[in-house]
Amino acid sequence: MQQNNSVTEFILLGLTEDPMRQKVVFVIIFIFYLGTMVGNLLIIVTIKSSRTLRSPMYFFLFYLSFADACFSTSIAPRLIADSLSAKRIITYNECMTQVFALHFFGGMEIFVLILMAADRYVAICKPLHYPTIMSQQVCNILIIIAWIGAFIHSTTQIILALRMPFCGPNFIDHYCCDLQPLMELACMDTYEINLLMVSNSGAITTSGFVILIISYIIILHSLRNHSAEGRKKALSTCTSHIIVVVLFFVPCIFIYTRPATTFPMDKMVTVFYTIGTPFLNPFIYTLRNAEVKNAMRMIWHIKITSECKR
Repeated sequence: MQQNNSVTEFILLGLTEDPMRQKVVFVIIFIFYLGTMVGNLLIIVTIKSSRTLRSPMYFFLFYLSFADACFSTSIAPRLIADSLSAKRIITYNECMTQVFALHFFGGMEIFVLILMAADRYVAICKPLHYPTIMSQQVCNILIIIAWIGAFIHSTTQIILALRMPFCGPNFIDHYCCDLQPLMELACMDTYEINLLMVSNSGAITTSGFVILIISYIIILHSLRNHSAEGRKKALSTCTSHIIVVVLFFVPCIFIYTRPATTFPMDKMVTVFYTIGTPFLNPFIYTLRNAEVKNAMRMIWHIKITSECKR
């Protein structure tokens, strides 16, 4: 991995170099990461344990929560540790691993969100054919394709990262390893790599966002033919999905669809989709979803009752 490189480690400058602000960063990121893990694991356990949450929508939500937890874990623990450390050193191999993990689980989240939109489209626009089209076998195949797509995407990103030689300064003006901050340190012309990154990450995020917005516009347009109760339920579900899509995709598009330039706001934008969105997703899906809330209450009621009987 370290072939053609004189740099064997990098120093992450983090969100801030001010000691007092670092403590604030530690508290905020720790709370967000703890909330992310508790919220997403709660959804995972609820869907796995509940007999009422067996529809394809919750099957995909299970994998979205899993991807969120892993996506945040690829970034947050190091950011938390670095906020308490004077030297924020990351080795070359660790940096490349973080690039791979970031894009693997981020790509997985994108593909799962697209599958969730497809599921809602079939459920609302073709309700009579829904059980046949979105059978368990089909859902399993779609998830496997999503895993493969995420792997191909992250492999492409890591290949681009490994092509860059590093022979000069090793200070990364960021809190994590990604292609944009690494291109600033590369001892080569990174125009081609940036072009390939935009055609990969940029194309995936932009096309995914466009596909999702168009699909939800079609879904919302088709709700005119449904009953008032059916419209209310479908609208509640779709609104949750649209909020998640906007919160995740807009920052990603801002980061990955532009020339190799950096802006002061880049770090905060990256925090939003790597730390903020995984934290908010469980709240969005549980607070706006009566079925998930009821399933959680039922599971906890059964556990409390069984404990009392003992």
